[in-house]
Amino acid sequence: MSPKTGRSASQIKTDIKVRVVPRSSRNQIIGVEDGIFKIKLTAPPVDGKANKALIEFLAKKLGLAKGSVEIVSGERSRQKSIRIHGLPQKEVDTLLQS
Repeated sequence: MSPKTGRSASQIKTDIKVRVVPRSSRNQIIGVEDGIFKIKLTAPPVDGKANKALIEFLAKKLGLAKGSVEIVSGERSRQKSIRIHGLPQKEVDTLLQS
C-alpha cells in the first residue's frame, strides 16, 4: 500500500491522451498541447505496429512493464486514450515531460 494514497500501486490508474505521429525519424515526445501528449514514433500505422511501438515507448519512459500500459480507445486513430497502471497522474506527467 502506498502511504500517501492508502491504495496499492496496482489500484492506481492514470488516463492520458496522446496524439501519435507515425513514420517519424525517431521515437520522442515533442510536447503537450491542450493536455494531449504529442508523440513521434518511427513505426508505421500498419498492422498495429505503431500501437505496439507506443506501448513499448511509454512503458520504457515510465519505467513500467508493457502490461501496465494499455490503449483504452483510439486504436485506429492518431489520437488515443492510454491507461497507465501503477503511477499517479503527477508522476506520469513529470516522467513524460522530462
